[in-house]
Amino acid sequence: MISNQILQSTLDGLKAITRIDLCISDTEGKTLATTFSEAEEDERAILAFVDSPADSQVIQGFQFFKVFDEHQLEYILLAKGGSDDVYMVGKLAAFQIQNLLVAYKERFDKDNFIKNLLLDNLLLVDIYNRAKKLHIETSVKRVVYIIETKNEKDTNALETVRTLFASKTKDFITAVDEKNIILVREVKPTETYEDLEKTANVILDMLNTEAMTKAHVAFGTVVGEIKEVSRSYKEAKMALDVGKIFYSDKNVIAYNKLGIGRLIYQLPIPLCRMFIKEIFEGKSPDEFDDETLATINKFFENSLNVSETSRQLYIHRNTLVYRLDKLQKGTGLDLRVFEDAITFKIALMVVKYMKYMENSDF
Repeated sequence: MISNQILQSTLDGLKAITRIDLCISDTEGKTLATTFSEAEEDERAILAFVDSPADSQVIQGFQFFKVFDEHQLEYILLAKGGSDDVYMVGKLAAFQIQNLLVAYKERFDKDNFIKNLLLDNLLLVDIYNRAKKLHIETSVKRVVYIIETKNEKDTNALETVRTLFASKTKDFITAVDEKNIILVREVKPTETYEDLEKTANVILDMLNTEAMTKAHVAFGTVVGEIKEVSRSYKEAKMALDVGKIFYSDKNVIAYNKLGIGRLIYQLPIPLCRMFIKEIFEGKSPDEFDDETLATINKFFENSLNVSETSRQLYIHRNTLVYRLDKLQKGTGLDLRVFEDAITFKIALMVVKYMKYMENSDF
């Protein structure tokens, strides 16, 4: 169904061109959009016209027209005046509304198809049959982006994304929940994952400047068949969650760059607890004081380089060695040894994952 705002905008545009007042009502006589104030007075005449067999009629100084949607009466259009010119403008306006109905219906059908495709609600044979009917190509490269906005039902953000990709008729923009905008984008043969990341950053910049909203963007891998689009969507969803846990400083997350975080995210919580208990004998890495944690993180950032870490922490090399020795006594892990460092790094990530899952709504 066309929104009243679109109907009003259409009538305003037609009046600006033709200087003829127009009004659209539903089949019950309720005014949906109008360019003149006394439209409410014509309710009785509209109801009488609805019941008449005529498709157009002159009543009380107005030209009345019926607008159909596949033989179903949808709207009544009024054009003010009884001349031939008013009749022609009214016919043109009715034709325009008719075309809007067709366009919006096709858009709704495509939107509904894409939603069901993303959520795996279609059989394989239905995917290809419906794609053919809707003139959607099945064998082109596509990738799914998920844009999570700060506010739920952010219509400004949705319209900004639609405007950004308005000229690209082969891209689809939809939403499957209150907070996320989904972009199913066709990928050119020459595009790389670096190019896809640049697109994600363009989306972020547009949302920040046009819609005044902050967002996170995640995207899956490129797929070559329409039946695989749901896989790219699931990957993007995982990337969004994993990014929140392990890469909270990043606003753009690609599924193919999740690394070990993707593996940890798929571990069952009981197994994670068992791992932490075995490594730290009941303790947890997040129980260490802030100074120790800052030292550990900086040591990892500098690839286990003692000299560089001490320089960046503004402490003497021996002070850093003392802290590492103290940590080794408490945990049994020497971070200067590569294997122990890996174990500790994974343990920190597992604890982050456990905290996220405990605080989430899952």
